[in-house]
Amino acid sequence: MKPATEEAKMKTVRRGPYAGLFLLLLAGLTFGAVHVQAQTNQVASLGPLHIALEGGGHPQDVDMGIRILFSLTLLTLAPSIILLMTCFTRIVIVLSFVRTALQLQAAPANQIVVGLSLFMTFFIMAPVWDNINREAIAPYRAAQISGDEALERASGPMRGFMLKQARAKDVELFAALAKLPPTEPDRLPLRVVVPGFIISELRTAFQMGFLILVPFILIDLVVSTVLMSMGMMMLPPSTLAMPLKILLFVLVDGWSLIVHSLITSFGS
Repeated sequence: MKPATEEAKMKTVRRGPYAGLFLLLLAGLTFGAVHVQAQTNQVASLGPLHIALEGGGHPQDVDMGIRILFSLTLLTLAPSIILLMTCFTRIVIVLSFVRTALQLQAAPANQIVVGLSLFMTFFIMAPVWDNINREAIAPYRAAQISGDEALERASGPMRGFMLKQARAKDVELFAALAKLPPTEPDRLPLRVVVPGFIISELRTAFQMGFLILVPFILIDLVVSTVLMSMGMMMLPPSTLAMPLKILLFVLVDGWSLIVHSLITSFGS
């Protein structure tokens, strides 16, 4: 029994410094927390940055904090707004259909597809953003209109663009679900226009994707029929079909045709 007792003592002695260090850190954290709670009305200075833990008696500071929080939330939602309220959705879906039709899984890469979609979106949406800058942003910077009026003016060109591309049936669906009275299109709220526009974009993108897939499906059928007639049952048709698809796509200048069709589909 003595060797076991001596071994336990040795373990206790070895753990002693680490246990003491842990207790010291715990005490320091506890003291720091109590010290911070005791100084909740002081200002912490971090170089040029000053963090104040007061503001309970200043409603304007609270209002400014809420505005900053709301602005940060809008910045986090900005990618979703770009994706859903512009022509990006249709473009990226059609380009994905092209890659699927060519039976290419990694060429072009996702970064190239998304990058090309973004630049095409900037090109197509440039007139709309110019109107927003002229009618809303510039007067707001010149302090000629308020922030609420600037938002209202900025929503006008976006609403007009979405209503131009959306089907009336889709917009009427969400207007009926929202139980809105008969309203002029220019006065429809964005909560009705945006989902109607998204559904219309998805429908149009899949229609264009189907038309892109048809000629490539015909190539697959022809290659499969030829291989079966030659008795080459063990050779996968995709082995010969994929080079033929790429050759056909290059000969007809496929990327130029796809980009031209996408741009003209928005009435540009």
